[in-house]
Amino acid sequence: MKKVLSIAGSDCSGGAGIQADLKTFSAHGVYGMSVIVSVVAENTGRVIGIQDVSPDMIGKQIDAVFEDIEVDAVKVGMLSTPECMDEVAAKLKYYRPANVVIDPVMYAKNGCPLMEPAAIKTLIGTVIPLADVLTPNIPEAEKITGSRISSVADMEEAAKAIHTMGCRAVVVKGGHASGNAMDVLFDGKEVWHFDTARIDTKNTHGTGCTFSSAVASQLARGMGLREAVQNAKDYVTMAISHSLDIGKGCGPTHHFWNLYQYGLQEERDGGK
Repeated sequence: MKKVLSIAGSDCSGGAGIQADLKTFSAHGVYGMSVIVSVVAENTGRVIGIQDVSPDMIGKQIDAVFEDIEVDAVKVGMLSTPECMDEVAAKLKYYRPANVVIDPVMYAKNGCPLMEPAAIKTLIGTVIPLADVLTPNIPEAEKITGSRISSVADMEEAAKAIHTMGCRAVVVKGGHASGNAMDVLFDGKEVWHFDTARIDTKNTHGTGCTFSSAVASQLARGMGLREAVQNAKDYVTMAISHSLDIGKGCGPTHHFWNLYQYGLQEERDGGK
């Protein structure tokens, strides 16, 4: 079985963060592990508080995984402070894992900030160059590039600009745009579009975490980049289509709808 590590914040309501990552890993038939960098008291409506884990403890969690278990992919999510970013970056440089997928989480679904504004400089200079795949949404891509994004052409230009910051590939997610849900992938050579009809629901809590974890899972299982992004897009679209009306705000997606509907599928045993 392939093994995937998530380095991210927690979500006590279960829809995003580490909890969403572990659900996504399980849905893809890979073994999930976690390093918690921040404990987030949040629900479907708001973020109540954030308590960051010390950089030393973050590093020890990463050491505990890598000294014992082979890691086939790493997904990095919420990194709220420069000190946290520096510690995670140092460990990734030391262990040099394959298939590093970084989701530059800056805001919760309800708009509450999850990254210190001063940390963006460290994100750009220290974290982004370590990504095999970076998965910003439009607001995050705007913050990283300092440019306004209002069209698919703007998404393409943003992906190319972010690529020059050192990552190997960029997926600019179009969930915050109007019209169809269009994602743009730039792999350093070609631009690819992934287009699906927008689903009319407010229950999209944790979609970014889920997408990046799905990409990491697919890469761990040996998929090529374009196929991994397409399969992750299909998975997230399914999860949103069957999202759960839980809570008073933006409810979570349904990570296990296919499993509940059809049971385990033999094709998912390919990661043995």
